[in-house]
Amino acid sequence: MFYEIRTYRLKNGAIPQYLKVVEEEGIEIQKSHLGTLVGYFFSEIGTINEIVHIWAFTSLDDREARRQRLLADPRWQAFLPKIRDLIEVAENKIMKPASFSPQERGALTA
Repeated sequence: MFYEIRTYRLKNGAIPQYLKVVEEEGIEIQKSHLGTLVGYFFSEIGTINEIVHIWAFTSLDDREARRQRLLADPRWQAFLPKIRDLIEVAENKIMKPASFSPQERGALTA
Protein backbone atom coordinates (compact mmCIF):
# COMPACT_ATOMS: atom_id res chain seq x y z
CA MET A 1 0.00 0.00 0.00
CA PHE A 2 0.94 3.59 -0.59
CA TYR A 3 -0.51 6.51 1.34
CA GLU A 4 -0.95 9.96 -0.11
CA ILE A 5 -0.87 12.62 2.61
CA ARG A 6 -2.19 15.94 1.36
CA THR A 7 -1.68 18.92 3.66
CA TYR A 8 -3.25 22.32 2.99
CA ARG A 9 -2.67 25.52 4.92
CA LEU A 10 -5.80 27.60 4.51
CA LYS A 11 -6.39 31.31 4.77
CA ASN A 12 -6.97 32.47 8.32
CA GLY A 13 -10.46 31.51 9.45
CA ALA A 14 -11.29 29.47 6.32
CA ILE A 15 -11.51 26.01 7.92
CA PRO A 16 -15.29 26.10 8.58
CA GLN A 17 -16.08 27.20 5.01
CA TYR A 18 -13.65 24.67 3.53
CA LEU A 19 -14.99 21.77 5.60
CA LYS A 20 -18.60 22.70 4.82
CA VAL A 21 -18.15 22.68 1.05
CA VAL A 22 -16.02 19.52 1.12
CA GLU A 23 -18.56 17.70 3.29
CA GLU A 24 -21.55 18.83 1.24
CA GLU A 25 -20.07 18.26 -2.19
CA GLY A 26 -16.39 17.48 -2.63
CA ILE A 27 -15.77 14.37 -0.55
CA GLU A 28 -18.27 12.20 -2.40
CA ILE A 29 -16.71 13.14 -5.73
CA GLN A 30 -13.26 12.31 -4.37
CA LYS A 31 -14.33 9.03 -2.81
CA SER A 32 -16.04 7.93 -6.04
CA HIS A 33 -12.66 8.08 -7.80
CA LEU A 34 -9.92 7.87 -5.18
CA GLY A 35 -11.29 4.96 -3.16
CA THR A 36 -10.02 4.48 0.38
CA LEU A 37 -10.10 7.57 2.54
CA VAL A 38 -7.92 6.84 5.58
CA GLY A 39 -8.73 10.09 7.34
CA TYR A 40 -9.60 13.77 6.99
CA PHE A 41 -8.34 16.11 9.71
CA PHE A 42 -8.11 19.77 10.67
CA SER A 43 -5.71 21.32 13.15
CA GLU A 44 -6.84 22.06 16.68
CA ILE A 45 -3.46 22.61 18.35
CA GLY A 46 -0.14 23.38 16.68
CA THR A 47 -0.01 24.76 13.15
CA ILE A 48 -3.28 26.58 12.67
CA ASN A 49 -5.54 26.62 9.61
CA GLU A 50 -4.29 23.23 8.44
CA ILE A 51 -6.19 20.43 6.71
CA VAL A 52 -4.72 16.95 6.22
CA HIS A 53 -6.34 14.16 4.26
CA ILE A 54 -4.89 10.71 3.68
CA TRP A 55 -5.78 8.30 0.87
CA ALA A 56 -4.65 4.68 0.43
CA PHE A 57 -3.65 3.19 -2.92
CA THR A 58 -2.50 -0.29 -3.86
CA SER A 59 0.30 1.10 -6.04
CA LEU A 60 1.59 4.33 -7.52
CA ASP A 61 0.00 3.31 -10.83
CA ASP A 62 -3.34 2.88 -9.02
CA ARG A 63 -2.97 6.36 -7.55
CA GLU A 64 -2.10 7.89 -10.91
CA ALA A 65 -5.07 6.29 -12.67
CA ARG A 66 -7.51 7.29 -9.92
CA ARG A 67 -6.25 10.89 -9.78
CA GLN A 68 -6.54 11.19 -13.57
CA ARG A 69 -10.17 10.02 -13.40
CA LEU A 70 -10.88 12.54 -10.64
CA LEU A 71 -9.31 15.40 -12.58
CA ALA A 72 -11.33 14.48 -15.70
CA ASP A 73 -14.66 14.46 -13.83
CA PRO A 74 -16.72 17.57 -14.73
CA ARG A 75 -18.20 17.58 -11.20
CA TRP A 76 -14.68 17.91 -9.75
CA GLN A 77 -13.79 20.67 -12.22
CA ALA A 78 -16.91 22.57 -11.11
CA PHE A 79 -16.07 21.98 -7.44
CA LEU A 80 -12.40 23.09 -7.47
CA PRO A 81 -13.06 26.86 -7.62
CA LYS A 82 -15.04 26.55 -4.37
CA ILE A 83 -11.90 25.58 -2.42
CA ARG A 84 -9.01 26.81 -4.56
CA ASP A 85 -8.96 30.36 -3.21
CA LEU A 86 -9.18 29.12 0.41
CA ILE A 87 -5.85 27.24 0.11
CA GLU A 88 -2.64 29.20 0.60
CA VAL A 89 -0.07 26.37 0.62
CA ALA A 90 -0.42 22.76 -0.50
CA GLU A 91 1.95 19.89 0.23
CA ASN A 92 1.72 16.32 -0.96
CA LYS A 93 3.63 13.26 0.27
CA ILE A 94 3.56 9.63 -0.73
CA MET A 95 4.35 7.32 2.17
CA LYS A 96 4.82 3.56 2.35
CA PRO A 97 4.21 1.79 5.68
CA ALA A 98 6.93 -0.13 7.48
CA SER A 99 6.48 -3.90 7.65
CA PHE A 100 5.35 -3.66 11.30
CA SER A 101 2.82 -0.86 10.71
CA PRO A 102 -0.84 -1.79 11.40
CA GLN A 103 -1.72 -0.57 7.89
CA GLU A 104 0.77 -2.98 6.35
CA ARG A 105 -0.72 -5.91 8.26
CA GLY A 106 -4.17 -5.33 6.79
CA ALA A 107 -5.80 -3.09 9.40
CA LEU A 108 -6.72 -0.80 6.49
CA THR A 109 -7.67 -2.11 3.06
CA ALA A 110 -8.30 -0.41 -0.24
